[in-house]
Amino acid sequence: MTPLALLAMFHLFLIGDAGDPRPAGEPVLTALTAELGRAPEMSAVVVLGDNIYPRGLPDESDDDYPKMSRRIRDQVQAITAAGVRGIFIPGNHDWGGSGPEEWRRVLRQEIEVERLGGAMVRWLPNEGCPGPVVVDDLDPRLRVVVLDTQWWLHDHQRPDAALVCPATTDTAIVEALSEALVTAGDRKVIVVGHHPLASRGRHGGHFTVLDHLFPFRSLSPWLVMPLPVIGSLYPIARAHGIYAQDLSAASYRAMRHRLLDAFEARPPWMYASGHDHNLQLMDGPAELGPSAPTHLVVSGAGVLGHTEPVDTDRVRVASSDPGFFRIDFKDTGTASITLLAVTDDGRALEVWTGTLD
Repeated sequence: MTPLALLAMFHLFLIGDAGDPRPAGEPVLTALTAELGRAPEMSAVVVLGDNIYPRGLPDESDDDYPKMSRRIRDQVQAITAAGVRGIFIPGNHDWGGSGPEEWRRVLRQEIEVERLGGAMVRWLPNEGCPGPVVVDDLDPRLRVVVLDTQWWLHDHQRPDAALVCPATTDTAIVEALSEALVTAGDRKVIVVGHHPLASRGRHGGHFTVLDHLFPFRSLSPWLVMPLPVIGSLYPIARAHGIYAQDLSAASYRAMRHRLLDAFEARPPWMYASGHDHNLQLMDGPAELGPSAPTHLVVSGAGVLGHTEPVDTDRVRVASSDPGFFRIDFKDTGTASITLLAVTDDGRALEVWTGTLD
């Protein structure tokens, strides 16, 4: 391995939930291309899922296919235009729901991403598999371990998966993930998956007063019919596990428990996700116990006008601005992280920077 002191600075960008970019040009993607282009040979980006809203990539015969394929094309082109390496992972919207055929939408998107991205852009895990997939070729200081967390939450079987996937049971996935962590040597390990292990956003049960007064705003910003008292039933129900995509749901809690089992031998340096439509950085969230990652990032603000409130309790930084995170691995062996908020005209502003242990 190349001695750390001889390595130039490497930049890893984390962006998620960019699956509804504006047809005339998405400001967040414009800003991302510009930032990636500052040092293309020493930069890479992980796109953290929910790449096509609302139900992934349909068949070419579907009337929505042109619109949905444009959404993923815009994101891939934002990366290839800068000449950097990229990794796309799936989210729950890329699976498209809970139907028995929705797994096919993930396979279609994989084919489309790798067709558009050529040698520079990868879709991981492949073949609709859960992972983990180990990526060691971005920078010698870094190991990225990729998961498809929606695999755990999808409530239908993946009928062909056993034919192609190295791991298809909870136990096998946990064992492979644990091995990926303990064999990393002196690399910093970032585990990436769409779903966060902790969050101060709506998926983590954090709702604002406006959510209680106007409960349908979470479905659409235009649904502003006030429902005092009655409106509180919706966020309360969410906080008690009625929705499978929330951390309070039984299946989600089970997934988190198994991932933390895998982290016991060597907790990862960072776990990065999207899912909640905001930007968050937490250090070893106490609710995760001794297996908690050293740092936890939620970067799900990849579209202008598609962000949501976030609680600032027990976080290092949190923002409802559209944007993304950049991690800088320095030639001293240290690292820092920067929150970049994006303006309406597509400029990225460095609004916060902090060191990472």
